[in-house]
Parts: sequence; structure tokens; C-alpha cells
Amino acid sequence: MSEGYGSHADFMALVREAADERHSYIDEQLRAAFQDHIARREVDVIIFDDVTIPEIATALLEHPTVLKPLIASCNIAGRAIARDLGLKNVNTYNPRLTSESAMGLAGYIKPFLPTYLELPALTHADRLEFIDKEMRAEKGRWETRVQEALNRFSREQFKKRKFLSSHEEFELDAAAPLTGPIEVGIDVKRIEARRDIHKRSDEVVNKATRFKREYPNGKFAAVIYYPFVAEHGNIRSRLESAHVDAVMFASEAPDSIEGTARLLLAQFDYVSGEDH
Repeated sequence: MSEGYGSHADFMALVREAADERHSYIDEQLRAAFQDHIARREVDVIIFDDVTIPEIATALLEHPTVLKPLIASCNIAGRAIARDLGLKNVNTYNPRLTSESAMGLAGYIKPFLPTYLELPALTHADRLEFIDKEMRAEKGRWETRVQEALNRFSREQFKKRKFLSSHEEFELDAAAPLTGPIEVGIDVKRIEARRDIHKRSDEVVNKATRFKREYPNGKFAAVIYYPFVAEHGNIRSRLESAHVDAVMFASEAPDSIEGTARLLLAQFDYVSGEDH
């Protein structure tokens, strides 16, 4: 790493003492809380102290899907691997590794592995990481479905587009037409917690302001996912701006997404001839 910038090992060292203290404390608290239900079971364990770096590398080459549970047990994520090892875009769930990259990963992981770990603990760690990945992917697909609905009923096709404003790049989740000056720009935003309202609303208004600076005749809209329906008015108030032409809400339901797309397109007179 460049001088002054920490690696994953540096960050781990900063929190290790506090993590060790919490580990001991939580062990004590769990034993006290469930003392009447604690039993010993015989389970298989991997003795990582006995596993060499070349053995880890071979395991990664021959069984690449074990990378995720191993790095999960070390609190290592793909970003740390990219930053510290220079291995970009590694699919940690099913990586394609060379002998060189496998050896590099093995040497990187080894110092962080515990002395031993039970197999059920490793598989459970992998399960939690996989569930988190799939949930995030599903949320991302909601944005895609909004764009698909717009394209079904619009007289122009929408796609993600970027624009520059004062040498800063911004991305619209859906914009039309596909090339040339943008006539309609849409920010599709998921807000899933009340505490995020201020930050996300500011992001939308800032993007709208920059959009109108570059495309003064363009229309800007926000399509918002916010599960607290009774508070939608609060978000509308926070997004009230001369630069925001429309604020729409949609849930995961296909009818909700379709209805929002139709309403938005109608407001901007962007409905296809077939859908009139």
C-alpha cells in the first residue's frame, strides 16, 4: 500500500484488542444466558494452524468455492483483496484463479485464519454471506424492473446514462433518449430506513440541480422505494425543488411499478402511441 494508507492487516490490528475483549465477553454472556441448554457435540474441525500456504493455494485451485467461507471467517471482503493484492473483480463465491493468484490469496489469508474452526461454523458463515449477496442483488433488480416498465410504455427507450457537470460525473438510473441531449432523467432510489431520508433526499436534489444546469429543458424525476407509506409526504416535502419535476413511489409489486411508470410517462407526455 502507498505510504500513509492502511492495509487490511493494519485495520485488523487496530481493532483486534477490542474484538478479543468482546469475543470473551460474548462467550461469557452466551454461556450465562443459555446455561440450561448448553451441550457438547462432536463436530469436524479444520486445524488451520496445520495448513500451509501452499496447501491453501491448492485447495483454492481445486475447490475455488471455499474462498468465500475462508475469507468470511477472516473478516476479509473483495474490496480488501482488490486493494491489498491488486486482484480486481474476483468473484469470491466462485473465483477463477491462476496458480499465482491462488498462492497470493493463500499467503494473504493465512495470518488471519483462526487456530481451528468447526465446519458448521464455516458453512454457516458462507450461508450468511450468500443470503446477503442475493438480497442485495434482488434490490438491484427492482431498479431494473422500473427501467423495464418505463421502456414498455414509453415513446423513447430508457437506459442508464452519465452526464458531466462542473467536471463531476453523475449517473441517471434511467434516461431518454439513448443518445444526444437528455430529455428525461430519472433517479431510482431505494430508501429502506428512516435515518437515511436526509442523505438520500439531498443526493436526489443535488443530482437534479446538476442535471438542470446541463439540460435546462430536460425533465427530472425521482422514483422512490420507501416502505413507510404514511411518511411519503415527508419525502415529497424534502424533495420539493424547482429542479425536481416529479416524485413517484413504487413498491416491489409489479402493478405498483407499472402504474408508477405509466403515471410518470403521462406526466411528461412521453407515453408511446400504442399506450394512449
